Amino acid sequence: MTAAARRPLVAGVDSSTQSCTVELRDADTGALRGTGRAPHPATFPPVSEQHPAVWWQAFVTALAGACAEAQTSPTAIGAISVGAQCHAAVLLDDHDEVIRPAKLWNDTTSAPQATRLVDRFGAANWVRAIGLTPTAALTVTKLAWFADHEPDTLQRTASVLLPHDWLTFRLTGRRVTDRSDASGTGYYAATESSWRTDLLDELVAADVAWSELLPEVLGPDDVAGRVLPGVAAELGLDRKVVVAAGGGDQHLGAVGLGLRPGDVAYSLGTSGVVLATSPDAVHDLTGWVDGVADATGHFLPLVCTLNSAKVTDTFARLLGVDVVELGRLALACPVTAPRPTLLAYLDGERTPARPHAEGLLGGLTNTLSREALALAAFEGVIAGLVRGHDALTAAGVTTDGDIVATGGGARSPAYRQVLADMLGRPVTTRDVAEATARGACVQATAALSGASIVDIRDRWQPLTQGTTAPRADAAAGVPERYLQLAALTPPSSI
Repeated sequence: MTAAARRPLVAGVDSSTQSCTVELRDADTGALRGTGRAPHPATFPPVSEQHPAVWWQAFVTALAGACAEAQTSPTAIGAISVGAQCHAAVLLDDHDEVIRPAKLWNDTTSAPQATRLVDRFGAANWVRAIGLTPTAALTVTKLAWFADHEPDTLQRTASVLLPHDWLTFRLTGRRVTDRSDASGTGYYAATESSWRTDLLDELVAADVAWSELLPEVLGPDDVAGRVLPGVAAELGLDRKVVVAAGGGDQHLGAVGLGLRPGDVAYSLGTSGVVLATSPDAVHDLTGWVDGVADATGHFLPLVCTLNSAKVTDTFARLLGVDVVELGRLALACPVTAPRPTLLAYLDGERTPARPHAEGLLGGLTNTLSREALALAAFEGVIAGLVRGHDALTAAGVTTDGDIVATGGGARSPAYRQVLADMLGRPVTTRDVAEATARGACVQATAALSGASIVDIRDRWQPLTQGTTAPRADAAAGVPERYLQLAALTPPSSI
């Protein structure tokens, strides 16, 4: 049987800060057929920029790799969905050319603009308007930075897109986004399904025709279009390939994990994210919880920290071991042993908003062991996320379901064990190697078949792969010591 005669495959794309991953899955069963990956250039905050052209080249390479692993032709693909890192501002001129490299979510140079925006409009007013308080990560602060430092760039801008928008634009020629990614810009009200161009006029630049620069917002089951003929020829695709709405990486990741209300996911990658699904909008006036939209038509309240698995990468380097050995050292530390406490603000922090803060290590003594230092590294990352989990619960989000660990860090037994210890609850992993790419495959299948993304998500519900039980009193005193260190970085550090 030829590739064209078989049930079409779907391609799910995860264009992250570090790399592009493409999964090919059977559109009927969801079975994984092939995976391809290609790196993006490394970035180093506070200035963190990438040119969108490298995202496209990585996508082309990753797609070819996925087809090679699946031993299939690209003509077998029936639909594509793109998930990508959120917030970065991709500026196009009136010839649809990228004007400059995109400032990524972890570029903290717009921290002064974030402070100004919050001061001028008021933190509570921001939460009521768009569901979250601007930090240096959000697109609105990047645009304010351009207004202050590169006004000519802003005047040349004819389109403002996000990374997933731009990749979808390259595929289809349409300037579209989806409500999940739009809700993380800082100028989209998901509860009203509308851009807040009035905020851009008042707080960023009054001489820009914002409504003409912003893309159309699609729903989760909408189709962005079909691939352009030239793109189909470049990639070897059939011209009838459908391109779905796409979405933000964490949002499609929640779909890929099969999260349902009550479940809480801990995503351990470059950044750390703790998130849950909710049928209702969340407006957390404390500013901790981002009340963003999800990729299914509902909401995805989340807390994002700037420092996650890269912290343990750093401590592994300092101890002269790899991350696997660092995890072994951490688990070899007796849970009753005295150990230091790490405030893991190595690149500043996003939540709480401390873009210029530095990491702190407290409780050092002459009895310090390599094992205790290794354990402190894992605990420092997890403690910040558990603090975010507490904020979700305090904001009224239901969090009594499964605890699901995902992302590269979740492959570490040490991360899973420390998380279970600190929560005092079992931590599960699901049979999902690449949550965002899998979620994009779910959405692509919905676009191809005309079904809803929720129906496909539930039909493809992944199996539980493993469960880590908490150890009694293993994290005793750690959260309290962590909060004591956190109190040493007051809001004035912004």
